[in-house]
Amino acid sequence: MKLKRKASLALVALLAVGSLASCAAGGGEEKAATGTFPSSWDEEITIDVFDGLANYMGIQQGWFAKIVEDKFNMKLNIIAPNVAGGGDTLYNTRVAAGELGDLIITDKGEKLDELIAGGLVLDAADYYPAMENLSKFDTSVQHLNEESGGLYGFPTSVSSLLPTEPSEGLNPTFGPYVRWDLYQQLGYPEIDTLEDLLPVLADMQELNPTADNGQPTYAFSLFKDWDGNMMVTAKQPACFYGYDEIGFVFAKADGSDYQSILDPDSEYIRNLRLYYEANQLGLVDPESTTQNYDTLFSKFQNGQVLFSWWPWLGQSAYNTEDNMAAGKGFEMVPLKDQTIFSYGAEAYGGKQVFAIGSKAEDPERVAAFIDWLYSPEGAYANSAQTGGSAGPQGLTWDLNDAGEPELTDFGNEVFLQGGATVPEEWGGGEYADGVSALNINSVLPIDTDPATGLPYSYTFWPSYQASISNPLTEDWSAKMGDATSTMEYLQANDQVLVAPGASYAAPADSSETETLRNQVKEIIKQYSWQMVFAENDAQFESLLDELIETANGLGYEQVLEVDMANAKSQNDARIAVTEEFAS
Repeated sequence: MKLKRKASLALVALLAVGSLASCAAGGGEEKAATGTFPSSWDEEITIDVFDGLANYMGIQQGWFAKIVEDKFNMKLNIIAPNVAGGGDTLYNTRVAAGELGDLIITDKGEKLDELIAGGLVLDAADYYPAMENLSKFDTSVQHLNEESGGLYGFPTSVSSLLPTEPSEGLNPTFGPYVRWDLYQQLGYPEIDTLEDLLPVLADMQELNPTADNGQPTYAFSLFKDWDGNMMVTAKQPACFYGYDEIGFVFAKADGSDYQSILDPDSEYIRNLRLYYEANQLGLVDPESTTQNYDTLFSKFQNGQVLFSWWPWLGQSAYNTEDNMAAGKGFEMVPLKDQTIFSYGAEAYGGKQVFAIGSKAEDPERVAAFIDWLYSPEGAYANSAQTGGSAGPQGLTWDLNDAGEPELTDFGNEVFLQGGATVPEEWGGGEYADGVSALNINSVLPIDTDPATGLPYSYTFWPSYQASISNPLTEDWSAKMGDATSTMEYLQANDQVLVAPGASYAAPADSSETETLRNQVKEIIKQYSWQMVFAENDAQFESLLDELIETANGLGYEQVLEVDMANAKSQNDARIAVTEEFAS
């Protein structure tokens, strides 16, 4: 990770007013490293957690808050750009003020480079000797910091898996998941390619026009609050064909293709056209332009949506024990030509990092908290919403008489019956409201707990597998060649494309590129939504022409050149890590 000579515009502004501070200046009290952290903390503190992935803003609540308070006498105040309107506005505002947070969760590469250059993150080398849990992943820590001149970041999503192995577990991150019970009622029609989903979804919507709560159902329900360089829901189907985004480029996992998202023949434009055609058929929720992810999730829970791009949305919301017992739920429906993108286990950690703010009130305590996240206890308690761990031992799971992990009755309520109220001694409230708002895995849930020899994710436990057989999964398995999981089916049918986990992070944009990117991406998002809801074919094509012309006039091609170079560098890194770990 090379530091760039140019910082972001916000950091340039910071320099202009002379606000940059050294790691110690104006910050929390620096404490000498002792090789161990204190066993308790007398003074209660509240730390600001700037989290680029969080979908909750405010003080962490519930059972996770209780664990953190009991262990560290510390409250977490989550500052979430996703909730504050998305984009970089909140980030730039706080950077310009000279303080991002006590604990920072951000992208490695560009963002971390900027923060190091601007003096906004702490060199935590003094605390590292006491971080015994992280020491198991020292290779990843050193790789992340090798050219930074210090120890500024801690890698996320670490594991002991090979980089060519899928990191997700039983389900990929992406996939065409539909209400399988309705698909079954239609007689399991074959779907050759993406566009062939539309008549099937139309028939499903006609079959079930109203959800149990009396609200209308729609095949697609979209949302805006995760839009970044583009319309996020228009990216997702590209992942069914092995692509993932890097800036304004769709790069195939095996390096065989790189697309400008604004190429009229790109997967991105294909997906916008898919949603446009779906809307013409009455298959798109008209509230898509105004709702957020939380509203969307509630609609999935209520059975108002029939298609999900992600298993961790449709299945986690709707596949309750009662629904599955009735044969109802989301399962992957195979497209004949799909090659679903899978993230290989990151050899050196994922795309995000933990860092300690240079003005942290108590950096030692923040370092201790970060280290705990890599312990087995922390790995069970904290996870991303895309792939959850089992939760805290004694609450959602415990060891059975055979010494194997097994969900408790409470855990079954939480994971299979749609939720449960947490006992007061564990913090009270609804379980879902107390889940870690950090929304990031420190250790991959597919990785193994040394005490049990089984993954942190309960979905892999033999006790769980034996308990979940139900009409939904039995029917899906029978139709899918007796596959026991989506990943098993995809691997057996050569329909998954693993991007080796090279832990690549694109370098920081120059200030000029950053300026161009920020103005171009707003135009891309604006026109993308307009195209989906275009009145007719002529308006769709006219908006597409306007988008390309306007984006090019704002500097799209200059930014695309940078992103194409980064995409190819990413592939070089994937090739290198594959060769390194094959030897």
